[in-house]
Amino acid sequence: MARKPNLDHPVIPVLREAFPDRRLRATEYRGQTTLIVEPKDLLDVMRFLRTDDRCAFDFLSDVTAVDYQGYPTETIGRFAVVYILCSYPRTDRIVVKTFVDPSLPTEGIEEDPTLWVDSVCELWPGAEWMEREVFDMYGIRFRNHPDLRRILLWEDYPAHPLRKDYPLRGRGERENYRVVSRTDA
Repeated sequence: MARKPNLDHPVIPVLREAFPDRRLRATEYRGQTTLIVEPKDLLDVMRFLRTDDRCAFDFLSDVTAVDYQGYPTETIGRFAVVYILCSYPRTDRIVVKTFVDPSLPTEGIEEDPTLWVDSVCELWPGAEWMEREVFDMYGIRFRNHPDLRRILLWEDYPAHPLRKDYPLRGRGERENYRVVSRTDA
């Protein structure tokens, strides 16, 4: 027997009332509600989720990204920036996604003007490191981030390795290292 989607998350009607002119979509999978927001509306919606007493999402659990290249079904954009929010006063959680689509080939490190999202560091200071990781691994940049630079790889690294078009064996970054055998180690 198929389960009916649980789109009656208490925050969804509050958001629709607060943002009647914005395009907000909601999905549900295995009891977890996901709110899909346009990139231009992200900061306003996130600020509302953080500050409105009816929402009170006071904890940002995670910021990550997903590369939907080759995904078997149609998606809104190639990359999704994903925020997992928790409300301790209400003991509730919600996932917020926003999609961006590249306008340049994604094989390199060049800055794509369409892969920008507003930073949420002003709302949740702990987002700083997580947004830096998303930038480092996916190349998605965050407007008004206090220190947007690589966090896992060196500054001159030539690409973003969690993009699906990045080769599994790398692009030559291992060829300059001496191979160490078990007996040499």
